[in-house]
Amino acid sequence: MTKLDPDKPLTKRDVAAIVDSGTDAIMVSGTLGITKEKVAELVGMLAEYRIPKVLEPSPPPVIRDDLDFIFVASIFNTKNSKFTVGYQKDFLRDNTIPDWEKIIPEAYIVLNPFSAVAVLTRAQTKLDPKDVAAYGELADRFFKFPIVYVEYSGTYGNPDIVRAVREKLHNSILYYGGGIDSREKAEAMSKYAHTIVVGNAVYKKGGVEMLKETIVK
Repeated sequence: MTKLDPDKPLTKRDVAAIVDSGTDAIMVSGTLGITKEKVAELVGMLAEYRIPKVLEPSPPPVIRDDLDFIFVASIFNTKNSKFTVGYQKDFLRDNTIPDWEKIIPEAYIVLNPFSAVAVLTRAQTKLDPKDVAAYGELADRFFKFPIVYVEYSGTYGNPDIVRAVREKLHNSILYYGGGIDSREKAEAMSKYAHTIVVGNAVYKKGGVEMLKETIVK
């Protein structure tokens, strides 16, 4: 899956190349500077393509009904419960859900302390593999989240931690995101994660070619 940030510039040509790269899906998602106008511009550039499209709204949520799915994140390792249930409650309070089949809850475990999402959500990132795996098992067994997302956001994570989480999951799909900018890294994380998410690499020099290198089938 390729994550595109509405707050970062892309041209129509860029979007066409990304869609044609071989990626399986597009996620529209960002942490800072997200507005309805920026989301609308990016979604508009994606509209003509049949590739599956996911919106991952950040607070305050920007909701649209012209994408295939809406992934709603709950941060499991936060010090502030509003990022686990508070904004999610507001999401339901402030929006009418026309099709619940499109709403997919995600259990996020944020592990890069310097990332915008970690700072914003006050994530507790100093965790050993057993703690991270326990969060994954909690999301899977107790709360029945369909997705557990290990997020290193901009830096490459520890494959052993991703493996530890995978070993505790029985029903949840494991996503990994963070620092994937080569085939070697993509293959390493694909051993354990069901889905890898490539984001920042798209915005680097030669980003589309770098993205193609990460496509693991």
